[in-house]
Amino acid sequence: MAVNIIMPKWGHTMEEGKITKWLKQEGDTVQKGEELFEVETEKITNTVEAIAGGILFQILVPVGSSARVSAVVAVLAEPGETLEPVKAVAADKPAAAEAATAAEEKAAPVEAQAPAPVPAAGGFVRATPAARRLARELGIDIGRVRGSGPEGRVTEKDVSQFSEGIPAGVRISPLAEEMARQAGLDISTLSGTGDGGKIVVADVERALARQAEPQPVRSMPFTGMRKSIADNMHASLANTAQLTAFSEVDVTEMVKFRDLVRKEYQNDENIRISFNDIFILAASRALKRFPIINSTLVGDEILIHGSVHMGIAVALPEGLIVPVLKDADQKGLLRIAEESRILIRKAREGKLSVDEVTGGTFTITNLSMFPVDGFTPILRPPESGILGLCRIHEKPSVYNGEIAIRSMMTISLTWDHRVVDGAPASEFLQALCRFLEEPTLIMT
Repeated sequence: MAVNIIMPKWGHTMEEGKITKWLKQEGDTVQKGEELFEVETEKITNTVEAIAGGILFQILVPVGSSARVSAVVAVLAEPGETLEPVKAVAADKPAAAEAATAAEEKAAPVEAQAPAPVPAAGGFVRATPAARRLARELGIDIGRVRGSGPEGRVTEKDVSQFSEGIPAGVRISPLAEEMARQAGLDISTLSGTGDGGKIVVADVERALARQAEPQPVRSMPFTGMRKSIADNMHASLANTAQLTAFSEVDVTEMVKFRDLVRKEYQNDENIRISFNDIFILAASRALKRFPIINSTLVGDEILIHGSVHMGIAVALPEGLIVPVLKDADQKGLLRIAEESRILIRKAREGKLSVDEVTGGTFTITNLSMFPVDGFTPILRPPESGILGLCRIHEKPSVYNGEIAIRSMMTISLTWDHRVVDGAPASEFLQALCRFLEEPTLIMT
């Protein structure tokens, strides 16, 4: 008896999936539980297993095309069974297959030219403890990093430059490096005219002048994760009543708290606390005080969640993904730091599971590494709130009745006004600011 293979549903927001690869071809024998095809959603790419055994009689949705949830994508037949071919389902996005193929053809030469990893002599890499910590934090194989320290030792700067795409051995002045970073220049393409071939400001300025010259128009496929993000963001703005409030916070004590914790655990390479970890802890505690912010709107019901499942926005070259730290409100700072770092690493390696990107109740998006002083984050339906974090910088401020240099930052809260009124949203933001101003209050 024939068995229909359908597009599965992962998470309550999934409406369709794009088939990126068939692992079996028509006529192949398929065992129950065997991997059959791969599906890309707006969250991740996942593998679908066969729900029964048999012969793959017909593929209805080809690679690169999309199908809605529960649509039939293939038909399995019993060995020896004779079936009439099913009329193939028209691809929801026929251009996707062509675009994906073109993208693969363009990407192939680049991949072939990728530099080979640097082998470590005897399997051991000479590196400073700080370099090892940073490599673990960024998910970098330290064996691939060329060291510039004594006897080839890998330093923290070597790891940092490797993560930013700066080739080993390149000498560049700090100001020139910052100019190139902000302009998005590939440092490996610059020629240095300073002492010993060092890249200086004048070299960056010349490259920027060349970049300002008219360039030919080029195109890139609007498919995959980029297209999914665009569809979701547009739908979020169209279908929710979004409102954003901003608040400037004096985080001087939070900065001291982070530095104190780092100093306390400086000899433990497994512990490295970031500002983002403190934000997660503070937001989780504030959400417990104002549970309406920690809610989701599903149909005609507002679900107020007893636990905080914190979404952590992670930027990838191809787009944005949001792994979810489950039960963040029940975890201490050290555990939040450990688990969030694992999630971020898996996100960058493309190894997140479906469970790790679904079920969020609130999201944090952090742009503090950029010179951004305010932005309006867009909700991730069905969630009712999202927190935007901006840079921390020192500036004159009134403190205890006097002008003093303080560490200040702006945070923004976007909420769904259909679910949350302005008063509780403002009270939540006020409580969060208080936690960041006096981190010891998080423990109360």
